[in-house]
Amino acid sequence: MTKRQIAFLSIFLVLIIDQASKIWIKTHFTLGESVVIFPWFRILFIENNGMAFGIEILGKLFLSLFRVVAIAVIGYYLYRLTQRAVRYKNGFVICISLIFAGAMGNIIDSLFYGLIFSESTFYTVATFMPEGGGYAPFLYGKVVDMLYFPLYEGFLPQWLPIWGGDFFVFFRPVFNLADSYITIGVLILLLFY
Repeated sequence: MTKRQIAFLSIFLVLIIDQASKIWIKTHFTLGESVVIFPWFRILFIENNGMAFGIEILGKLFLSLFRVVAIAVIGYYLYRLTQRAVRYKNGFVICISLIFAGAMGNIIDSLFYGLIFSESTFYTVATFMPEGGGYAPFLYGKVVDMLYFPLYEGFLPQWLPIWGGDFFVFFRPVFNLADSYITIGVLILLLFY
């Protein structure tokens, strides 16, 4: 298998899994609905209008356009990388492919989900291809997040300065598989390459 085939297969597989999970959650859960798998792992449907942790910088249009440019740069780098077959190991190519696929998964949400889904609410499940059109124009869709790992939930001891007695959740972010692909790709790159 060539480096380009490895990259394409990696991207294709993880994008299919990412989009299938997001579409299933969006069309089967109401906004904010939660299912407890284990006490430390829940499926919790939220939509993210911004970037990581819901941060919104310079508006949704700027963020969506920035993501498109980032995808183009990473895609070009991956294309050039797969041309140099001898220099790079398969693991390195897979890491870059994971980062690319994760970014692509989130940009698909931003670009198209507003066009192809109805609005998710706390009372109704979104529908695919609604008759009256989607909930937002091109580039203004929301990213579907659903993985929540509250590893510790409880009150901090009173003797702790500043936060003593406050309710604390360790690992509060809700994320999706695409975010996981990016994180895993970057971590493996940092540790092994």
